[in-house]
Amino acid sequence: MQALRPFGTLDPFIESGAIMGRKVANAGFLDALVRADPFDAYHFFMPSPRERDQQRDLLAARYPEAEARGKFKILTRLDLPAALADTDYAVFHLSDCITSQPRLAAARNALARSIFPITGTTHSLSYAAYGREFLAHLWPGTTARDAVVATSRAGRDVVARLFEGLRRGYGLSPETHPAPRLARIPLGVDPAGWRALEGEERRQARALCGIPVEATALLVFGRISHSSKMDPLPVLRAVQRLVAAGTDPAGLCLVMAGWADDEAQGFLETLRALAGNIGLPLVLVTRPDEERKRLLFGAVDVFVSLADNPQETFGLTLLEAMAASLPVVASDYDGYRDIVDHGRTGFLAPTLGLADTGPRDVLAPLCYDNHTHLRLAQGLAVDVAAVAGALERLAADPGLRRAMGAAGRARLEAGFTWDVVVAAHIRLWESLAAAPVPDRERLRGLSHPSALAYGEVFAGYPTQVLSDAVRLTWSRAGRAVYRGRDFPLVYEGLGGEISPTALRTLLFLARGGCPGLTLAARLAAAEPSLDLFAAGFHVVWALKQDLLEKEAS
Repeated sequence: MQALRPFGTLDPFIESGAIMGRKVANAGFLDALVRADPFDAYHFFMPSPRERDQQRDLLAARYPEAEARGKFKILTRLDLPAALADTDYAVFHLSDCITSQPRLAAARNALARSIFPITGTTHSLSYAAYGREFLAHLWPGTTARDAVVATSRAGRDVVARLFEGLRRGYGLSPETHPAPRLARIPLGVDPAGWRALEGEERRQARALCGIPVEATALLVFGRISHSSKMDPLPVLRAVQRLVAAGTDPAGLCLVMAGWADDEAQGFLETLRALAGNIGLPLVLVTRPDEERKRLLFGAVDVFVSLADNPQETFGLTLLEAMAASLPVVASDYDGYRDIVDHGRTGFLAPTLGLADTGPRDVLAPLCYDNHTHLRLAQGLAVDVAAVAGALERLAADPGLRRAMGAAGRARLEAGFTWDVVVAAHIRLWESLAAAPVPDRERLRGLSHPSALAYGEVFAGYPTQVLSDAVRLTWSRAGRAVYRGRDFPLVYEGLGGEISPTALRTLLFLARGGCPGLTLAARLAAAEPSLDLFAAGFHVVWALKQDLLEKEAS
């Protein structure tokens, strides 16, 4: 970036719990960003104090040197208005473009010192509610400094078609309802620690994982589910073709590993039965930790991933396979075609889908997403014969496997490491920061159309609102608090919105009686840390706590 300024985010990036692709990607991105260290500080705004404290501990443990240099500032979302007003941010980057990006743009427009770039990354794009979420991007407050970062060409096209369809359906024009810029930057992998095992180390790893020592081992790694990311059945059908053509199934071994829900036991038994019918040795590894995961990638011969589900957008496991110098057999689908160089680093099997998904589209908002994903995926066919042909070539030719694995590793190191990915983000942020500055005052006056204007919408709920028609004075309890003989109760959830100093000033100003709005204005003038809204909140809160009372008529 052109100057060292803080980086901001609303997302944790480092999370504990089960290993999921999104978590792995977010952590890899932050590792590389901290390693490159293009900013003078990194500000994280967490949803609650509990999550703030968790993130502080996770960052300190993962990046002790950066923590010792004071690089991290961990806050809550309630601290965001003051931070935006006081800090000249270089960029806010979000780990996804769905949940918060347009709302953050509205907060920036209203509160920030400058119109800094805001970017967010795509992950899964196929959930039924995402039409509503992407509609939020199309509003007059979107600027040329905002961007959605698609991880693949296919993902970028999905977002572009979403924006096009939303504008068409709601009668919006690009001039009045601009969209964020669409950029394409892939995900990455840190190749350190990924490698193919050799010799005795390989034999020991296979023994530990239950893989026959001499078999050609095929690894499928991901969520073990027929309705998420990929249906594993075509892999078994491809092997069945090989066996029918004369391949000895005992010379192969299929390893399926990854996340499996507690309810998946029946499906796992089905997979065992199908493999048993073929005579194919099958190893199932559910919920492996990172150490076991890398051991599996190092011990096998071929990586197979036949994505057929729109829930998949990129394909991080393909990069991990390339880091481990494995040839990849994948479906020619979504972001996979950006990753695999067909015939050089592996093989892409053609896919065929339906042109019209009308009945699915109508039902999707009324159904569970996993049910919709299942039906959509079952309407997408991977060319099983092509998969079988690729597996046959690789099983029969160890030299081809080694050559493709080495080419995949080289391709990864040239274009898909996290360091390369972060460098691309930095270039994007620089280009966004150089975009023409929008009309600042026009943006400041815009509210996001999906934001609930509580005061306006619920105006009919209270008997009356704060105005100069209401005269207030301090109460008996207020006098006691002012003199230090009583103490107000401020709930933790207010997040510092009540200032004890401002409260004493308020009670002093109200001692002789004062119209309500005038009292708020006098408090704001006396306390530079409060604007008129915050001062009015203090007035009403003090009345709620019986520290102020209405003057008798």
